[in-house]
Amino acid sequence: MSAVFDNNIKQDQQLEVSDILKWLEEDEMVDIENAQMLRTLAVDAEYKKKNPLEVIAERNWINLTTQKLLTLDLLTQWFADRVELPYVRIDPLKVEVAEVTEVMSYAYAARFNVLPIKVDSTTITVATAQPFVRDWEAELSRIHNKEFKLVIANPSDIRRLLLEFYTISKSVHGARTSSDASGGNIQNLEQLMELGRSGKLDANDQHVVNIVDWLLQYAFEQRASDIHLEPRRDMCPVRFRIDGVMQEVYQIPTAVMKAVTSRIKIIGRMDVAEKRRPQDGRLKTRTEDGREVELRLSTMPTAFGEKLVMRIFDPEVLVKNFRQLGFSKKDNEIWQSMIGQPHGIILVTGPTGSGKTTTLYSTLKLLATPDVNVCSIEDPIELVEPAFNQMQVQKNIDLDFASGVRTLLRQDPDIIMIGEIRDQETADIAIQAALTGHLVLSTLHTNDAPSAVTRMLDIGVPPYLIQSSVLGIMAQRLVRTLCPHCKRPTEISDEAWNELVSPWKANKPKQVFEPVGCLECRDTGYQGRKGIYEMFQFSNETRLMITKDTDIHDLRKAAIRDGLQPLRLSGANKVAKGETTIEEVLRVAPPPLDG
Repeated sequence: MSAVFDNNIKQDQQLEVSDILKWLEEDEMVDIENAQMLRTLAVDAEYKKKNPLEVIAERNWINLTTQKLLTLDLLTQWFADRVELPYVRIDPLKVEVAEVTEVMSYAYAARFNVLPIKVDSTTITVATAQPFVRDWEAELSRIHNKEFKLVIANPSDIRRLLLEFYTISKSVHGARTSSDASGGNIQNLEQLMELGRSGKLDANDQHVVNIVDWLLQYAFEQRASDIHLEPRRDMCPVRFRIDGVMQEVYQIPTAVMKAVTSRIKIIGRMDVAEKRRPQDGRLKTRTEDGREVELRLSTMPTAFGEKLVMRIFDPEVLVKNFRQLGFSKKDNEIWQSMIGQPHGIILVTGPTGSGKTTTLYSTLKLLATPDVNVCSIEDPIELVEPAFNQMQVQKNIDLDFASGVRTLLRQDPDIIMIGEIRDQETADIAIQAALTGHLVLSTLHTNDAPSAVTRMLDIGVPPYLIQSSVLGIMAQRLVRTLCPHCKRPTEISDEAWNELVSPWKANKPKQVFEPVGCLECRDTGYQGRKGIYEMFQFSNETRLMITKDTDIHDLRKAAIRDGLQPLRLSGANKVAKGETTIEEVLRVAPPPLDG
Protein backbone atom coordinates (compact mmCIF):
# COMPACT_ATOMS: atom_id res chain seq x y z
CA MET A 1 0.00 0.00 0.00
CA SER A 2 1.52 3.28 -1.04
CA ALA A 3 0.07 4.90 2.08
CA VAL A 4 2.92 3.37 4.05
CA PHE A 5 5.59 5.18 2.11
CA ASP A 6 3.72 8.51 2.28
CA ASN A 7 4.40 8.63 6.02
CA ASN A 8 8.07 9.62 5.71
CA ILE A 9 9.29 6.11 6.54
CA LYS A 10 12.85 5.81 5.32
CA GLN A 11 14.87 2.75 4.36
CA ASP A 12 16.66 1.26 7.44
CA GLN A 13 14.41 3.21 9.78
CA GLN A 14 13.22 1.47 12.93
CA LEU A 15 9.44 1.79 13.28
CA GLU A 16 8.29 3.24 16.60
CA VAL A 17 5.03 3.17 18.54
CA SER A 18 3.99 6.56 17.16
CA ASP A 19 4.37 5.31 13.55
CA ILE A 20 2.12 2.29 14.16
CA LEU A 21 -0.41 4.38 16.10
CA LYS A 22 -0.65 6.83 13.18
CA TRP A 23 -1.52 3.99 10.79
CA LEU A 24 -4.06 2.55 13.23
CA GLU A 25 -5.71 5.97 13.52
CA GLU A 26 -5.80 6.29 9.71
CA ASP A 27 -7.56 2.93 9.53
CA GLU A 28 -9.97 4.05 12.31
CA MET A 29 -9.07 1.06 14.47
CA VAL A 30 -8.17 2.81 17.75
CA ASP A 31 -9.50 5.59 19.93
CA ILE A 32 -7.54 8.83 19.29
CA GLU A 33 -7.39 9.76 23.00
CA ASN A 34 -6.00 6.32 23.93
CA ALA A 35 -3.45 6.58 21.13
CA GLN A 36 -2.33 10.03 22.31
CA MET A 37 -1.91 8.78 25.88
CA LEU A 38 0.23 5.85 24.68
CA ARG A 39 2.37 8.20 22.57
CA THR A 40 3.18 10.12 25.75
CA LEU A 41 4.10 6.93 27.63
CA ALA A 42 6.05 5.38 24.76
CA VAL A 43 8.94 7.85 25.05
CA ASP A 44 10.01 5.92 28.18
CA ALA A 45 13.14 3.76 27.71
CA GLU A 46 11.31 0.58 28.84
CA TYR A 47 8.86 0.87 25.94
CA LYS A 48 11.63 1.41 23.42
CA LYS A 49 13.09 -2.02 24.24
CA LYS A 50 9.98 -3.75 22.87
CA ASN A 51 8.58 -4.02 19.38
CA PRO A 52 5.85 -1.36 18.91
CA LEU A 53 3.29 -4.02 18.00
CA GLU A 54 3.88 -5.71 21.37
CA VAL A 55 3.54 -2.39 23.21
CA ILE A 56 0.16 -1.74 21.58
CA ALA A 57 -1.07 -5.33 22.07
CA GLU A 58 -0.40 -5.05 25.82
CA ARG A 59 -3.02 -2.26 26.05
CA ASN A 60 -5.83 -4.77 25.26
CA TRP A 61 -7.67 -2.27 23.07
CA ILE A 62 -10.76 -3.19 21.08
CA ASN A 63 -10.63 -2.73 17.29
CA LEU A 64 -13.21 0.01 16.70
CA THR A 65 -13.95 -1.38 13.22
CA THR A 66 -14.50 -5.07 14.06
CA GLN A 67 -15.11 -4.84 17.85
CA LYS A 68 -12.49 -7.57 18.35
CA LEU A 69 -9.59 -7.50 20.80
CA LEU A 70 -6.40 -6.19 19.19
CA THR A 71 -4.19 -9.17 20.02
CA LEU A 72 -0.56 -9.35 18.92
CA ASP A 73 -1.46 -11.88 16.21
CA LEU A 74 -4.21 -9.68 14.78
CA LEU A 75 -1.99 -6.59 14.91
CA THR A 76 0.80 -8.46 13.12
CA GLN A 77 -1.56 -9.60 10.35
CA TRP A 78 -2.88 -6.06 9.94
CA PHE A 79 0.69 -4.73 9.90
CA ALA A 80 1.70 -7.22 7.18
CA ASP A 81 -1.17 -5.97 4.98
CA ARG A 82 -0.16 -2.38 5.68
CA VAL A 83 3.43 -2.90 4.51
CA GLU A 84 2.35 -5.19 1.66
CA LEU A 85 4.37 -8.20 2.79
CA PRO A 86 3.17 -11.78 3.41
CA TYR A 87 2.17 -12.67 6.97
CA VAL A 88 3.57 -15.97 8.30
CA ARG A 89 2.83 -17.90 11.47
CA ILE A 90 6.10 -19.77 11.95
CA ASP A 91 5.60 -23.53 12.38
CA PRO A 92 8.78 -24.84 14.09
CA LEU A 93 8.10 -28.37 12.78
CA LYS A 94 8.49 -27.14 9.20
CA VAL A 95 11.73 -25.22 9.68
CA GLU A 96 15.00 -26.96 8.76
CA VAL A 97 16.86 -25.64 11.79
CA ALA A 98 20.31 -26.81 10.69
CA GLU A 99 19.94 -25.00 7.34
CA VAL A 100 18.47 -21.71 8.54
CA THR A 101 20.97 -21.22 11.37
CA GLU A 102 23.79 -21.35 8.81
CA VAL A 103 22.45 -18.22 7.06
CA MET A 104 23.70 -15.82 9.75
CA SER A 105 25.13 -15.95 13.24
CA TYR A 106 22.93 -15.71 16.32
CA ALA A 107 24.49 -12.37 17.28
CA TYR A 108 23.73 -10.93 13.83
CA ALA A 109 20.15 -12.27 13.78
CA ALA A 110 19.50 -11.03 17.34
CA ARG A 111 20.95 -7.60 16.56
CA PHE A 112 18.37 -7.02 13.80
CA ASN A 113 15.72 -9.32 15.35
CA VAL A 114 15.30 -11.27 12.11
CA LEU A 115 14.88 -15.02 11.75
CA PRO A 116 15.68 -17.09 8.64
CA ILE A 117 12.88 -19.66 8.25
CA LYS A 118 13.44 -21.23 4.82
CA VAL A 119 16.38 -21.81 2.46
CA ASP A 120 16.03 -23.07 -1.11
CA SER A 121 18.25 -23.04 -4.21
CA THR A 122 17.66 -19.37 -5.06
CA THR A 123 15.91 -17.73 -2.10
CA ILE A 124 16.29 -17.27 1.64
CA THR A 125 13.06 -16.38 3.45
CA VAL A 126 13.55 -14.19 6.52
CA ALA A 127 10.89 -13.28 9.10
CA THR A 128 10.91 -9.83 10.65
CA ALA A 129 8.67 -7.35 12.42
CA GLN A 130 10.77 -4.33 11.35
CA PRO A 131 10.56 -4.53 7.54
CA PHE A 132 12.28 -1.20 6.84
CA VAL A 133 15.48 -2.21 8.63
CA ARG A 134 17.30 -3.80 5.69
CA ASP A 135 20.99 -2.90 6.09
CA TRP A 136 21.77 -6.55 6.92
CA GLU A 137 20.49 -7.70 3.53
CA ALA A 138 23.24 -6.37 1.21
CA GLU A 139 26.05 -8.00 3.17
CA LEU A 140 24.34 -11.40 3.41
CA SER A 141 23.32 -11.34 -0.27
CA ARG A 142 27.02 -11.13 -1.21
CA ILE A 143 27.90 -14.03 1.10
CA HIS A 144 25.11 -16.39 -0.01
CA ASN A 145 24.54 -15.14 -3.58
CA LYS A 146 20.79 -15.61 -3.11
CA GLU A 147 17.74 -13.38 -3.11
CA PHE A 148 16.21 -12.52 0.26
CA LYS A 149 12.44 -12.72 0.63
CA LEU A 150 10.98 -10.81 3.56
CA VAL A 151 7.87 -11.93 5.48
CA ILE A 152 6.18 -10.49 8.57
CA ALA A 153 5.87 -12.63 11.71
CA ASN A 154 4.78 -12.14 15.30
CA PRO A 155 7.70 -10.35 17.04
CA SER A 156 7.43 -12.49 20.19
CA ASP A 157 7.57 -15.67 18.06
CA ILE A 158 10.67 -14.37 16.29
CA ARG A 159 12.42 -13.62 19.58
CA ARG A 160 11.49 -16.98 21.17
CA LEU A 161 12.30 -19.15 18.16
CA LEU A 162 15.51 -17.24 17.46
CA LEU A 163 16.86 -18.35 20.83
CA GLU A 164 15.42 -21.86 20.51
CA PHE A 165 16.74 -22.58 16.99
CA TYR A 166 20.24 -21.24 17.62
CA THR A 167 20.50 -22.93 21.04
CA ILE A 168 19.67 -26.39 19.68
CA SER A 169 21.89 -25.85 16.63
CA LYS A 170 24.79 -24.79 18.86
CA SER A 171 24.23 -27.80 21.15
CA VAL A 172 24.20 -30.27 18.24
CA HIS A 173 27.32 -28.67 16.76
CA GLY A 174 29.05 -28.62 20.15
CA ALA A 175 28.20 -32.26 20.87
CA ARG A 176 29.33 -33.26 17.38
CA THR A 177 32.62 -31.34 17.74
CA SER A 178 33.35 -32.87 21.14
CA SER A 179 32.60 -36.31 19.70
CA ASP A 180 34.97 -35.73 16.75
CA ALA A 181 37.67 -34.32 19.01
CA SER A 182 37.55 -37.40 21.23
CA GLY A 183 38.60 -39.58 18.30
CA GLY A 184 35.22 -41.26 17.79
CA ASN A 185 32.08 -42.08 19.69
CA ILE A 186 33.30 -44.54 22.28
CA GLN A 187 35.45 -42.31 24.46
CA ASN A 188 32.85 -39.56 24.48
CA LEU A 189 30.08 -41.98 25.45
CA GLU A 190 32.20 -43.53 28.19
CA GLN A 191 32.93 -40.06 29.53
CA LEU A 192 29.24 -39.23 29.36
CA MET A 193 28.35 -42.40 31.27
CA GLU A 194 30.84 -41.62 34.03
CA LEU A 195 29.81 -37.98 34.22
CA GLY A 196 26.15 -39.01 34.28
CA ARG A 197 26.80 -41.33 37.22
CA SER A 198 28.69 -38.68 39.14
CA GLY A 199 26.20 -35.95 38.26
CA LYS A 200 28.98 -33.61 37.05
CA LEU A 201 29.00 -32.41 33.48
CA ASP A 202 31.73 -30.49 31.69
CA ALA A 203 31.04 -27.88 29.01
CA ASN A 204 31.01 -30.37 26.12
CA ASP A 205 28.56 -32.77 27.72
CA GLN A 206 26.30 -29.85 28.59
CA HIS A 207 25.49 -29.68 24.88
CA VAL A 208 23.95 -33.15 25.06
CA VAL A 209 21.94 -32.18 28.15
CA ASN A 210 20.66 -29.11 26.28
CA ILE A 211 19.56 -31.24 23.32
CA VAL A 212 17.61 -33.64 25.58
CA ASP A 213 15.96 -30.75 27.48
CA TRP A 214 15.00 -29.04 24.23
CA LEU A 215 13.66 -32.28 22.76
CA LEU A 216 11.34 -32.94 25.71
CA GLN A 217 10.07 -29.35 25.97
CA TYR A 218 9.54 -29.19 22.21
CA ALA A 219 7.50 -32.41 22.30
CA PHE A 220 5.30 -31.05 25.13
CA GLU A 221 4.76 -27.81 23.19
CA GLN A 222 3.72 -29.68 20.04
CA ARG A 223 1.28 -32.02 21.89
CA ALA A 224 3.28 -35.10 20.85
CA SER A 225 2.28 -38.49 22.28
CA ASP A 226 5.55 -40.25 21.29
CA ILE A 227 9.14 -39.24 20.51
CA HIS A 228 11.11 -41.51 18.16
CA LEU A 229 14.93 -41.35 17.97
CA GLU A 230 15.89 -43.44 14.96
CA PRO A 231 19.55 -44.35 14.24
CA ARG A 232 20.77 -44.22 10.63
CA ARG A 233 24.16 -44.35 8.94
CA ASP A 234 24.90 -40.59 8.87
CA MET A 235 21.98 -38.40 9.97
CA CYS A 236 19.34 -39.70 12.36
CA PRO A 237 15.74 -38.43 12.19
CA VAL A 238 13.84 -37.35 15.29
CA ARG A 239 10.10 -37.87 14.79
CA PHE A 240 7.06 -36.95 16.88
CA ARG A 241 3.67 -38.64 16.75
CA ILE A 242 1.08 -35.87 16.85
CA ASP A 243 -2.63 -36.73 16.75
CA GLY A 244 -1.66 -40.26 15.72
CA VAL A 245 0.45 -39.16 12.73
CA MET A 246 4.27 -39.26 12.57
CA GLN A 247 6.10 -36.01 11.73
CA GLU A 248 9.86 -35.52 11.35
CA VAL A 249 11.11 -32.58 13.40
CA TYR A 250 14.91 -32.69 13.23
CA GLN A 251 17.97 -34.52 11.89
CA ILE A 252 20.80 -35.26 14.33
CA PRO A 253 24.29 -36.60 13.38
CA THR A 254 24.76 -40.26 14.35
CA ALA A 255 27.48 -39.57 16.93
CA VAL A 256 25.27 -37.00 18.67
CA MET A 257 22.25 -39.31 18.53
CA LYS A 258 24.21 -42.02 20.38
CA ALA A 259 25.15 -39.53 23.09
CA VAL A 260 21.56 -38.27 23.36
CA THR A 261 20.24 -41.84 23.64
CA SER A 262 22.78 -42.59 26.36
CA ARG A 263 21.83 -39.43 28.25
CA ILE A 264 18.13 -40.41 28.19
CA LYS A 265 18.99 -43.96 29.31
CA ILE A 266 20.95 -42.52 32.25
CA ILE A 267 18.08 -40.36 33.50
CA GLY A 268 15.66 -43.26 32.86
CA ARG A 269 17.81 -45.56 35.08
CA MET A 270 18.51 -47.99 32.25
CA ASP A 271 21.72 -49.95 31.61
CA VAL A 272 23.74 -47.59 29.40
CA ALA A 273 26.33 -50.21 28.50
CA GLU A 274 23.74 -52.75 27.27
CA LYS A 275 22.95 -52.04 23.64
CA ARG A 276 22.20 -55.53 22.32
CA ARG A 277 18.98 -56.23 24.21
CA PRO A 278 15.70 -54.26 24.33
CA GLN A 279 15.20 -52.31 27.55
CA ASP A 280 12.32 -50.49 29.23
CA GLY A 281 12.51 -47.55 31.58
CA ARG A 282 10.62 -44.47 32.70
CA LEU A 283 11.37 -40.94 33.74
CA LYS A 284 9.45 -38.04 35.20
CA THR A 285 10.00 -34.43 34.21
CA ARG A 286 8.20 -31.10 34.20
CA THR A 287 6.92 -28.87 31.44
CA GLU A 288 7.89 -25.19 31.34
CA ASP A 289 4.66 -24.27 33.14
CA GLY A 290 5.45 -26.68 35.99
CA ARG A 291 3.19 -29.65 35.13
CA GLU A 292 4.58 -33.10 35.95
CA VAL A 293 4.81 -35.43 32.94
CA GLU A 294 5.86 -39.08 32.85
CA LEU A 295 7.60 -40.73 29.93
CA ARG A 296 7.86 -44.46 29.26
CA LEU A 297 11.10 -45.41 27.50
CA SER A 298 11.71 -48.36 25.21
CA THR A 299 14.91 -49.23 23.33
CA MET A 300 15.37 -51.66 20.47
CA PRO A 301 18.63 -52.73 18.77
CA THR A 302 18.66 -51.97 15.02
CA ALA A 303 21.19 -52.19 12.18
CA PHE A 304 22.63 -48.73 12.97
CA GLY A 305 22.29 -48.65 16.76
CA GLU A 306 19.64 -48.34 19.43
CA LYS A 307 16.22 -46.97 18.48
CA LEU A 308 14.59 -45.18 21.40
CA VAL A 309 10.88 -44.43 21.73
CA MET A 310 9.55 -42.22 24.52
CA ARG A 311 5.81 -42.36 25.13
CA ILE A 312 4.53 -39.24 26.88
CA PHE A 313 1.90 -39.60 29.59
CA ASP A 314 0.56 -36.20 30.49
CA PRO A 315 -1.78 -36.66 33.52
CA GLU A 316 -4.10 -33.95 32.17
CA VAL A 317 -4.42 -35.86 28.88
CA LEU A 318 -4.56 -39.36 30.34
CA VAL A 319 -7.23 -38.71 32.97
CA LYS A 320 -10.23 -36.94 31.42
CA ASN A 321 -13.95 -36.83 31.97
CA PHE A 322 -15.99 -39.04 29.65
CA ARG A 323 -17.44 -36.20 27.58
CA GLN A 324 -13.89 -35.02 26.80
CA LEU A 325 -13.02 -38.56 25.74
CA GLY A 326 -15.81 -38.45 23.15
CA PHE A 327 -18.61 -40.39 24.89
CA SER A 328 -22.09 -39.52 23.62
CA LYS A 329 -24.85 -39.06 26.20
CA LYS A 330 -26.10 -42.62 25.52
CA ASP A 331 -22.54 -44.07 25.68
CA ASN A 332 -22.01 -42.35 29.01
CA GLU A 333 -25.27 -43.72 30.45
CA ILE A 334 -24.42 -47.31 29.42
CA TRP A 335 -20.83 -47.05 30.70
CA GLN A 336 -21.93 -45.56 34.04
CA SER A 337 -24.49 -48.36 34.49
CA MET A 338 -21.80 -51.01 33.83
CA ILE A 339 -19.09 -49.53 36.11
CA GLY A 340 -21.72 -48.92 38.79
CA GLN A 341 -22.22 -52.70 39.28
CA PRO A 342 -20.73 -54.20 42.48
CA HIS A 343 -19.11 -57.17 40.72
CA GLY A 344 -18.47 -58.66 37.28
CA ILE A 345 -16.04 -58.16 34.39
CA ILE A 346 -15.99 -55.19 32.01
CA LEU A 347 -13.74 -55.52 28.95
CA VAL A 348 -12.32 -52.68 26.83
CA THR A 349 -11.14 -53.80 23.39
CA GLY A 350 -9.27 -52.27 20.48
CA PRO A 351 -5.82 -52.25 18.86
CA THR A 352 -2.72 -50.62 20.36
CA GLY A 353 -3.07 -46.85 20.41
CA SER A 354 -6.87 -46.81 20.42
CA GLY A 355 -7.17 -45.05 23.80
CA LYS A 356 -7.96 -48.06 26.04
CA THR A 357 -5.50 -46.96 28.75
CA THR A 358 -6.97 -43.45 28.88
CA THR A 359 -10.50 -44.88 29.24
CA LEU A 360 -9.46 -47.26 32.03
CA TYR A 361 -7.48 -44.64 33.98
CA SER A 362 -10.30 -42.11 33.70
CA THR A 363 -12.76 -44.77 34.93
CA LEU A 364 -10.57 -45.87 37.84
CA LYS A 365 -9.98 -42.24 38.83
CA LEU A 366 -13.78 -41.82 39.04
CA LEU A 367 -14.26 -45.06 41.00
CA ALA A 368 -11.33 -44.58 43.41
CA THR A 369 -13.23 -42.91 46.25
CA PRO A 370 -11.98 -43.09 49.88
CA ASP A 371 -14.45 -45.86 50.73
CA VAL A 372 -13.20 -48.40 48.15
CA ASN A 373 -9.88 -50.17 47.56
CA VAL A 374 -8.80 -49.99 43.90
CA CYS A 375 -5.83 -52.14 42.81
CA SER A 376 -4.23 -52.75 39.42
CA ILE A 377 -1.72 -55.10 37.82
CA GLU A 378 -0.14 -53.56 34.69
CA ASP A 379 2.60 -54.22 32.16
CA PRO A 380 4.01 -51.62 32.42
CA ILE A 381 2.45 -49.05 34.77
CA GLU A 382 1.52 -46.30 32.30
CA LEU A 383 0.99 -43.52 34.83
CA VAL A 384 1.66 -43.54 38.55
CA GLU A 385 -1.67 -42.50 40.05
CA PRO A 386 -1.90 -41.88 43.85
CA ALA A 387 -5.65 -42.60 43.91
CA PHE A 388 -5.15 -46.38 43.54
CA ASN A 389 -2.61 -49.14 44.23
CA GLN A 390 -0.60 -50.23 41.22
CA MET A 391 1.62 -53.29 40.72
CA GLN A 392 3.83 -53.95 37.71
CA VAL A 393 4.31 -57.28 35.95
CA GLN A 394 7.92 -58.48 36.41
CA LYS A 395 8.64 -61.61 34.40
CA ASN A 396 12.18 -61.96 35.78
CA ILE A 397 10.71 -62.89 39.19
CA ASP A 398 7.71 -64.80 37.75
CA LEU A 399 5.26 -62.03 38.59
CA ASP A 400 2.84 -62.23 35.65
CA PHE A 401 -0.79 -61.10 35.33
CA ALA A 402 -2.23 -64.31 36.78
CA SER A 403 0.04 -64.39 39.87
CA GLY A 404 -0.43 -60.63 40.24
CA VAL A 405 -4.22 -60.98 40.39
CA ARG A 406 -3.87 -63.78 42.96
CA THR A 407 -1.81 -61.37 45.08
CA LEU A 408 -4.36 -58.58 44.63
CA LEU A 409 -7.17 -60.88 45.79
CA ARG A 410 -5.38 -61.20 49.14
CA GLN A 411 -5.25 -57.39 49.43
CA ASP A 412 -8.98 -56.97 50.17
CA PRO A 413 -9.78 -55.15 46.89
CA ASP A 414 -13.15 -53.83 45.76
CA ILE A 415 -12.11 -53.00 42.19
CA ILE A 416 -9.33 -54.67 40.18
CA MET A 417 -7.83 -53.51 36.90
CA ILE A 418 -5.90 -56.11 34.89
CA GLY A 419 -3.76 -54.55 32.15
CA GLU A 420 -4.59 -57.24 29.61
CA ILE A 421 -6.09 -60.73 29.53
CA ARG A 422 -3.58 -62.66 27.42
CA ASP A 423 -4.10 -66.30 28.36
CA GLN A 424 -6.48 -68.77 29.94
CA GLU A 425 -4.82 -68.62 33.36
CA THR A 426 -5.30 -64.84 33.60
CA ALA A 427 -8.87 -65.12 32.27
CA ASP A 428 -9.74 -67.83 34.81
CA ILE A 429 -8.40 -65.88 37.78
CA ALA A 430 -10.17 -62.69 36.54
CA ILE A 431 -13.47 -64.57 36.33
CA GLN A 432 -12.89 -66.06 39.77
CA ALA A 433 -12.36 -62.53 41.12
CA ALA A 434 -15.57 -61.31 39.45
CA LEU A 435 -17.60 -64.24 40.78
CA THR A 436 -16.35 -63.67 44.34
CA GLY A 437 -17.66 -60.11 44.52
CA HIS A 438 -15.13 -57.87 42.78
CA LEU A 439 -15.53 -55.46 39.88
CA VAL A 440 -12.83 -56.31 37.31
CA LEU A 441 -11.79 -54.10 34.41
CA SER A 442 -9.45 -55.37 31.71
CA THR A 443 -8.52 -55.11 28.02
CA LEU A 444 -8.43 -57.44 25.03
CA HIS A 445 -7.11 -56.92 21.50
CA THR A 446 -10.12 -57.51 19.24
CA ASN A 447 -11.66 -55.63 16.30
CA ASP A 448 -15.08 -55.05 17.82
CA ALA A 449 -17.04 -55.71 21.00
CA PRO A 450 -18.82 -59.02 20.13
CA SER A 451 -15.50 -60.50 18.91
CA ALA A 452 -14.25 -60.35 22.52
CA VAL A 453 -16.66 -63.19 23.34
CA THR A 454 -15.13 -65.48 20.70
CA ARG A 455 -11.63 -64.46 21.85
CA MET A 456 -12.48 -65.54 25.40
CA LEU A 457 -13.82 -68.83 24.06
CA ASP A 458 -10.67 -69.30 21.94
CA ILE A 459 -8.35 -68.98 24.94
CA GLY A 460 -10.32 -71.67 26.76
CA VAL A 461 -12.87 -69.91 28.98
CA PRO A 462 -16.04 -72.05 29.37
CA PRO A 463 -19.18 -70.37 27.93
CA TYR A 464 -21.11 -70.59 31.22
CA LEU A 465 -18.40 -68.57 33.01
CA ILE A 466 -18.57 -65.81 30.37
CA GLN A 467 -22.38 -65.77 30.76
CA SER A 468 -22.21 -65.43 34.53
CA SER A 469 -19.28 -63.01 34.91
CA VAL A 470 -19.08 -60.54 31.98
CA LEU A 471 -21.22 -57.40 32.40
CA GLY A 472 -20.36 -55.82 29.08
CA ILE A 473 -17.71 -55.06 26.48
CA MET A 474 -16.70 -51.76 24.94
CA ALA A 475 -14.73 -51.45 21.68
CA GLN A 476 -13.11 -48.14 20.82
CA ARG A 477 -11.00 -46.25 18.29
CA LEU A 478 -9.53 -42.75 18.12
CA VAL A 479 -10.42 -40.42 15.25
CA ARG A 480 -8.72 -37.10 14.54
CA THR A 481 -11.02 -34.13 15.15
CA LEU A 482 -11.31 -31.31 12.63
CA CYS A 483 -9.37 -28.14 13.35
CA PRO A 484 -11.92 -25.58 14.64
CA HIS A 485 -9.90 -22.73 13.13
CA CYS A 486 -10.09 -23.79 9.49
CA LYS A 487 -12.75 -26.47 8.92
CA ARG A 488 -15.36 -25.51 6.35
CA PRO A 489 -18.83 -26.79 5.36
CA THR A 490 -19.10 -29.08 2.37
CA GLU A 491 -21.66 -31.17 0.52
CA ILE A 492 -21.81 -34.91 1.11
CA SER A 493 -22.80 -37.45 -1.55
CA ASP A 494 -25.26 -40.26 -0.94
CA GLU A 495 -22.57 -42.77 -1.97
CA ALA A 496 -20.07 -41.52 0.62
CA TRP A 497 -22.64 -41.51 3.42
CA ASN A 498 -23.95 -44.97 2.50
CA GLU A 499 -20.40 -46.36 2.48
CA LEU A 500 -20.05 -45.18 6.08
CA VAL A 501 -23.38 -46.33 7.51
CA SER A 502 -24.17 -49.41 5.36
CA PRO A 503 -25.70 -51.91 6.11
CA TRP A 504 -27.41 -49.87 8.83
CA LYS A 505 -29.75 -46.95 8.37
CA ALA A 506 -28.88 -43.43 9.45
CA ASN A 507 -30.19 -40.11 8.22
CA LYS A 508 -27.76 -38.18 6.06
CA PRO A 509 -26.88 -34.81 7.63
CA LYS A 510 -27.66 -31.65 5.66
CA GLN A 511 -24.12 -30.42 6.14
CA VAL A 512 -20.75 -31.89 7.06
CA PHE A 513 -17.31 -30.30 7.37
CA GLU A 514 -14.04 -30.95 5.60
CA PRO A 515 -10.41 -30.30 6.61
CA VAL A 516 -8.67 -27.27 5.09
CA GLY A 517 -5.36 -26.81 6.84
CA CYS A 518 -3.99 -23.74 8.61
CA LEU A 519 -1.10 -22.71 10.82
CA GLU A 520 -2.90 -23.82 13.98
CA CYS A 521 -3.09 -27.44 12.75
CA ARG A 522 0.13 -27.41 10.68
CA ASP A 523 -1.85 -27.71 7.45
CA THR A 524 -3.25 -31.13 8.42
CA GLY A 525 -6.84 -29.92 8.87
CA TYR A 526 -7.08 -31.85 12.15
CA GLN A 527 -6.32 -30.92 15.76
CA GLY A 528 -6.63 -33.41 18.61
CA ARG A 529 -8.42 -36.76 18.79
CA LYS A 530 -11.62 -38.18 20.27
CA GLY A 531 -12.93 -41.67 20.77
CA ILE A 532 -15.68 -43.52 18.95
CA TYR A 533 -17.27 -46.30 20.98
CA GLU A 534 -19.24 -49.52 20.61
CA MET A 535 -21.06 -50.44 23.85
CA PHE A 536 -22.14 -54.08 24.19
CA GLN A 537 -24.07 -54.49 27.44
CA PHE A 538 -25.14 -58.10 27.91
CA SER A 539 -28.87 -58.85 27.98
CA ASN A 540 -30.57 -62.13 28.85
CA GLU A 541 -30.90 -62.94 25.13
CA THR A 542 -27.23 -62.33 24.32
CA ARG A 543 -26.06 -64.25 27.41
CA LEU A 544 -27.99 -67.33 26.30
CA MET A 545 -26.40 -67.12 22.85
CA ILE A 546 -22.90 -67.61 24.31
CA THR A 547 -22.10 -71.30 23.76
CA LYS A 548 -19.01 -73.15 22.55
CA ASP A 549 -20.47 -72.89 19.00
CA THR A 550 -21.39 -69.19 19.23
CA ASP A 551 -22.02 -67.60 15.83
CA ILE A 552 -20.41 -64.14 15.97
CA HIS A 553 -22.74 -62.79 13.25
CA ASP A 554 -25.88 -63.85 15.12
CA LEU A 555 -24.50 -62.51 18.39
CA ARG A 556 -23.73 -59.17 16.75
CA LYS A 557 -27.22 -58.92 15.23
CA ALA A 558 -28.78 -59.64 18.62
CA ALA A 559 -26.54 -57.01 20.26
CA ILE A 560 -27.62 -54.42 17.66
CA ARG A 561 -31.29 -55.27 18.36
CA ASP A 562 -30.51 -54.63 22.05
CA GLY A 563 -29.13 -51.19 21.24
CA LEU A 564 -25.46 -51.72 20.33
CA GLN A 565 -24.31 -48.90 18.07
CA PRO A 566 -21.47 -50.11 15.80
CA LEU A 567 -18.20 -48.15 15.67
CA ARG A 568 -18.96 -46.77 12.21
CA LEU A 569 -22.34 -45.44 13.34
CA SER A 570 -20.69 -43.85 16.37
CA GLY A 571 -18.25 -42.22 13.95
CA ALA A 572 -21.14 -41.15 11.68
CA ASN A 573 -22.64 -39.23 14.62
CA LYS A 574 -19.38 -37.32 15.02
CA VAL A 575 -19.31 -36.61 11.27
CA ALA A 576 -22.88 -35.24 11.51
CA LYS A 577 -21.84 -33.00 14.43
CA GLY A 578 -18.96 -31.57 12.38
CA GLU A 579 -16.28 -33.08 14.64
CA THR A 580 -14.55 -35.34 12.11
CA THR A 581 -14.74 -36.63 8.52
CA ILE A 582 -16.06 -39.74 6.78
CA GLU A 583 -12.53 -40.55 5.56
CA GLU A 584 -11.18 -40.47 9.11
CA VAL A 585 -13.88 -42.82 10.45
CA LEU A 586 -13.43 -45.25 7.54
CA ARG A 587 -9.66 -45.20 8.20
CA VAL A 588 -9.92 -46.38 11.81
CA ALA A 589 -13.24 -48.24 12.17
CA PRO A 590 -13.39 -51.88 11.00
CA PRO A 591 -15.80 -52.81 8.19
CA PRO A 592 -19.06 -54.43 9.28
CA LEU A 593 -19.07 -58.21 9.68
CA ASP A 594 -22.64 -58.38 8.41
CA GLY A 595 -23.97 -57.32 5.02
